[in-house]
Amino acid sequence: MKILVTGAKGFIGKNLISELKNRKITDIFGCGRETNYQQLDEYCQAADFVFHLAGVNRPQEQSEFMEGNYGFTATLLATLKKHNNACPVMLASSTQAGRDNPYGASKKAGEELLFDYSKETGARVLIYRFPNVFGKWCKPNYNSAVATFCHNIVRDIPINVNDGSVLMNLVYIDDVVEELINALAGKENKAGIFCEVPVVHTITLGDIVDLLYAFKKSRAERSIPDLSAAFTKKLYSTYLSYLPEEQFGYELKMNVDNRGSFTEFIKTPDRGQVSVNISKPGITKGNHWHHTKNEKFLVVSGKGVIRFRKIDSHKVLEYFVSGEKMEVVDIPPGYTHHIENLGDTDLVTIMWASESFNPEKPDTYLLEI
Repeated sequence: MKILVTGAKGFIGKNLISELKNRKITDIFGCGRETNYQQLDEYCQAADFVFHLAGVNRPQEQSEFMEGNYGFTATLLATLKKHNNACPVMLASSTQAGRDNPYGASKKAGEELLFDYSKETGARVLIYRFPNVFGKWCKPNYNSAVATFCHNIVRDIPINVNDGSVLMNLVYIDDVVEELINALAGKENKAGIFCEVPVVHTITLGDIVDLLYAFKKSRAERSIPDLSAAFTKKLYSTYLSYLPEEQFGYELKMNVDNRGSFTEFIKTPDRGQVSVNISKPGITKGNHWHHTKNEKFLVVSGKGVIRFRKIDSHKVLEYFVSGEKMEVVDIPPGYTHHIENLGDTDLVTIMWASESFNPEKPDTYLLEI
């Protein structure tokens, strides 16, 4: 298929085109502000499907709303009609189309133009009244509060929230793109005369801001937020996409002594923590047990042995481990345990614990094997 995408360099356009290419759809005509009418004419003649994503959101003059959202739509449809091309046309409209403001009026006019075009030509038209769309590559300080908040918070720039109780309906860019690709295949999600993205998140503006500041704090604490809620997971990915490039990396605190080192890598509020333990040759670490805390050890380099003894028994169990064989060893509660480096190089072990370390309640009791 030959696909025409207007607004190709915009937020939705870039994400859509990237995923189309991922799916081996590469015959794409990208139309932007730099596209002249001759190119548009050629695209409209050849197109098998049109994603009309172009629009005006923040003009200098209010008249530009109608010129961009109605005028260019009229030009696009007239050019398709000129070539008798009745291919399907998808229009990115807005929930503002149902409201009495200049932007909404221009979007509503574009919708009506498309409905009339469908009646005249028989073309299949798909009109999406998108609510707030968020995700990577959205321009901050433009028309997305989420993009602006992410950009500012990660850079320690103050934000303004006039009313945190305002309820927002949002759709995530990957869900939008998935729906548009479904529409391309004739499987659009209809809602009356309009189409819609099936997954919509409703949350207050204040709660969004609280989450974003929590993300910032979690990175400083070397932790990962609870991502079990779909919206939180999507917002966290969005937040990270606004990190300045010089902030991608961050150092960890290594606890170093003559035995080696121990470094906490990731902490979570509900899934414990992951650490990296390095033991020098001949060194034994551990000789403790836990009531409730449990762990998983994975040796990724070197060779050693993990020994266990139930605290009320004299029987000692041994598990020989090596970086040459990826094997996880569970550390159950009630067993004193240690790990000994049997090689002549550092023994590197990835350790997961079921809870993040709490110095006030460590649940760790020294006991020799």
